[in-house]
Amino acid sequence: MSTVRTLTPAEAATAVEWAAAEGWNPGLSDLACFLAQDPGLFLAVEEGGRLASVIAATRYGADFGFIGFYIARPEVRGQGLGIHVWQAAMDRLSGRLVGLDGVVAQQANYRKSGFSLAWNNIRFGGVPVGVTASAPDVVEAAAVPFAALAALDRSVFPATREAFLRSWLTAPGHVALAVLRGGAVAGFGVIRPAREGHKIGPLVAEDRGVAERLLAALIARVPAGDAVFLDVAEPQRDAVALAEGLGLKPVFETARMYTGPAPAVRMDRLFGVTTFELG
Repeated sequence: MSTVRTLTPAEAATAVEWAAAEGWNPGLSDLACFLAQDPGLFLAVEEGGRLASVIAATRYGADFGFIGFYIARPEVRGQGLGIHVWQAAMDRLSGRLVGLDGVVAQQANYRKSGFSLAWNNIRFGGVPVGVTASAPDVVEAAAVPFAALAALDRSVFPATREAFLRSWLTAPGHVALAVLRGGAVAGFGVIRPAREGHKIGPLVAEDRGVAERLLAALIARVPAGDAVFLDVAEPQRDAVALAEGLGLKPVFETARMYTGPAPAVRMDRLFGVTTFELG
């Protein structure tokens, strides 16, 4: 019988390496931020003394959870091992609304487990062009009250995630910027180094103009010619237009799915998804 266990932080690095091998391009400091939110999120099953399949089941508060990093070693795929970690992950999140970002081809399988499609996400990537000059109302996120950033984040995410957000804003290599309007925070965003280029997310703004200024300022903080990736919710047409306006092209797509009705979030403020692995 296959036994599922929780991975240690050192072992959890294997899940990130597997994600990189799948072409998911994780950020260089992602793991520490994930563990800050939920130290026990990574589960695995072994076969022959080696990790065979992994998954992340992240808890947010008492009512929400997110599934990610659902990967099996290539040579053991099709042997039914993944179902063990899948069930353990769902058990760990029992009683919660659960979300995931799954590859579109797996939608039918996730539906069998009770998930319904909410929308599609698109990863745009490439070397940006036509970037405007940074605006004077863009400041370091560390210079504004954390509570204001957390409130904006909560408006686009189904649960409070302050432990994760604090870590994400200050992780090595991460650049976090905010826009002030009338002395209040009107938006914020983070850009971070990844295995390939840099990834932007979250990108939260009260309107398209604020998002555009944040994007320009974030891109200006990375070396010219570096590839930049931005994950957007397809229904947020302003976000799609901003990505396309920078010359970025669709490179990947996921299906955002939930086990119940899609939670009420301010889609009009969501210009960049934080991460497909944790929501």
